[in-house]
Amino acid sequence: MLLQNKVALVTGASRGIGRAIALEMGRHGASVVVNYASSQGPAQEVVEELQQMGVKAIALQADVASSEECSALVQKSLDHFGQVDILVNNAGITRDGLLMRMKEEDFDAVINTNLKSAFLMSKAVVRPMMKSGGGRIINVSSVVGQMGNAGQANYVASKAGVIGMTKSIAREVAPKNILVNAVAPGFIESDMTAGLKDSVRQTMLSHIPLGSFGSPEDVAGAVIYLSSELSKYVTGQVVAVNGGMYM
Repeated sequence: MLLQNKVALVTGASRGIGRAIALEMGRHGASVVVNYASSQGPAQEVVEELQQMGVKAIALQADVASSEECSALVQKSLDHFGQVDILVNNAGITRDGLLMRMKEEDFDAVINTNLKSAFLMSKAVVRPMMKSGGGRIINVSSVVGQMGNAGQANYVASKAGVIGMTKSIAREVAPKNILVNAVAPGFIESDMTAGLKDSVRQTMLSHIPLGSFGSPEDVAGAVIYLSSELSKYVTGQVVAVNGGMYM
């Protein structure tokens, strides 16, 4: 029970990687705030699964690209649990397209949801963490934020930005015992990869030394490590979970 008596807030936790992180937090003893944007049903299912484990959990709706809604989300979490020890900035979207065809609104939407939200949520949670003596912030980046990917200029920019921001915030808040790190998943079996053509999947697999896609639970394991006392001397780092695709 690595996270006993801790409270974790996970954004975009109704499905995929976020869902796996929320459930793994509960398995390790944390109470969990399951944030969602519009998928109330799936978010409530995550809460019910956590409660069946004997874990305290609530689902809270918020658009984390909005400053006001981020502040309200953190305050509601504090009102319910009294503390927020761990923040996982997982919420993300894609609006893929080649540069010449990419619409400006698609670029802005991805930057706002994937990058700006991590800034807003981190800003909202830092002061309560300082008052309680410390905390953990884990940002979900991506392997393409490290190596680039054609047709994803907006997504890559957002995920590369997350890495840079992680390092900067880590330097600012380290004296307050707040550790800030990132995980960079490779190609993970999720809603985002389920619709890929077989030929595309095979091309991707050919670039992964371990020869398989990862699972959401693989990413969740790295997040648990960064959330626990096992990583008490780790900050400003990027933990790659990519099967060796990028080294």
